[in-house]
Amino acid sequence: MSSPDPMPPVRVGLLGYGFGGRWFHAPLLRAAAEIELLGVVTSSPARKTLVAQDGHARRTFDSLEELAAAGAEAVAISTPASTHSALTDQALGLGLAVVCDKPFALEAAAATRSVELADRLGLPLTPYQNRRWDSDFLTVRRLVDDGRLGEVVRFESRFERLAPADGPGPAGGGTLLDFGSHLVDQALVLMGPVASVYAEWRLRDDGLDDDVFVALTHVAGGRSHLWGSWSQGAPGPRFRVTGTAASYVSGGPMDVQEELLLAGHTPASLGPAWGAEPALHWGRLHQGDAGEHVPSERGSWDGFYPAFARAVRGLGPVPVDPRDAIASATVLDAARLSATDGGTVRFRG
Repeated sequence: MSSPDPMPPVRVGLLGYGFGGRWFHAPLLRAAAEIELLGVVTSSPARKTLVAQDGHARRTFDSLEELAAAGAEAVAISTPASTHSALTDQALGLGLAVVCDKPFALEAAAATRSVELADRLGLPLTPYQNRRWDSDFLTVRRLVDDGRLGEVVRFESRFERLAPADGPGPAGGGTLLDFGSHLVDQALVLMGPVASVYAEWRLRDDGLDDDVFVALTHVAGGRSHLWGSWSQGAPGPRFRVTGTAASYVSGGPMDVQEELLLAGHTPASLGPAWGAEPALHWGRLHQGDAGEHVPSERGSWDGFYPAFARAVRGLGPVPVDPRDAIASATVLDAARLSATDGGTVRFRG
């Protein structure tokens, strides 16, 4: 019996070629055999020059309409946060399947409108929550699934960095939306729906929030404590996960996949070595004074775009359910309200 024909690559365009598009999307799109990267949509002459210089895409387009006319089936959106919802809806209206970077939307209402539009049009839509496939988060999930932590009662997670004095620009929408989109998504994946939210932040001179702390009480009873900062000179542990049987602490730097992409490596260039954390970055399982280092799972951001391509071909689900983006946005809306008013926001059961 002959084997089935291989899936034809999905023709995808990349919208935006700033930091995220250039370093976190283009290399992974180019490395995926299931994807044909048609080109990059950008109107900036400087970024058109970068596209040609980097060699990830053969051409550029001036608009989404031009990309669609060239035969694109899908688009990955990596533009400033304030443009995400409008561009997602525009792309869906052009008949394109969509990957949208975080934050998927600035508020839950906009996220809901985009998800409902995709449903009506019958088009795949997914948020780019690549941090679900970080090495240390996959390790946490393995320890939970294996029962080595017992019942998880508290999940502590940090995205803390020290940026230049002027800090990041407004493209990410502030630290709550930028880092919080990943922090909250991971907390919901691990701990389930939320019953209440309390948050604190510091507003910078330019009006953007930073030094964010969010406390979630989950419906199942566990708690998540989440920190995000661009101005932390002494970052805390990436994870501390406390269970009834043991606790796991991952204190290493951010996921190695980020470091590899910024150094110019890709899954195609490294093969099986992609996403493998060095042993000195492995976390540790603690039971009081006793403990042991735990080998990290291989990080697998490289699985996102192949899964998306299969979803476009009708061969599987999108890698992240877009309704998860609504759930995260709802929590972030509540965190914004709490940080502004100083109270706890409770959800009705």
